[in-house]
Amino acid sequence: MSDAAQGHGLSIEHALRIDDADMAELCEATDAAIIESGGFGWVEPQGRTALERHFRGVLLVPERELFLARLDGIVVGSCQLVRPPRNNEAQAFGAQLTHAYIAPYARGHGLARLMVTRVEERAAAMGIRVLNLDVRATQATAISLFEGLGYTRWGTHPAYARLGGQTVAGHYYFKLLEPGRGRSTDKLINEAG
Repeated sequence: MSDAAQGHGLSIEHALRIDDADMAELCEATDAAIIESGGFGWVEPQGRTALERHFRGVLLVPERELFLARLDGIVVGSCQLVRPPRNNEAQAFGAQLTHAYIAPYARGHGLARLMVTRVEERAAAMGIRVLNLDVRATQATAISLFEGLGYTRWGTHPAYARLGGQTVAGHYYFKLLEPGRGRSTDKLINEAG
């Protein structure tokens, strides 16, 4: 399933499978983002074998959806939409946006904004009404992106991650997603409360 955006060869794809060429590009983009400390969780590059195992595993988990970001047809980033397991009915209206990154060599084209927007659209279409995410305090560009897209910071964890022997803080965000039609998410939540 491909979802092409207008202009500059930007596209976001909901990946149901990954062929070898796309996997090679995805692993390269991921390692580049890790080296730059750009939003994947690992702090050292992992190499193709480990990353390929990781991404193939993501595709097997029913609650995870993988989105690939492309610049001129080349995979340059990804993110994941993670829903709660089926036994967590109380939080089934929410999901997590995680592992979002664009390789350093592909930044500055609006691809990250497009990727997050497409994930929000997919989540809303699935009935998700709250999208949560967390980000290291050192990632100013990502923080600016999420806040610019309307995410609300609700907390900060002072010992969120370790990088280069230093403990860094992390911020937690949420965004209420509006359904395509009907009552607003805010109204639904307030009525239930």
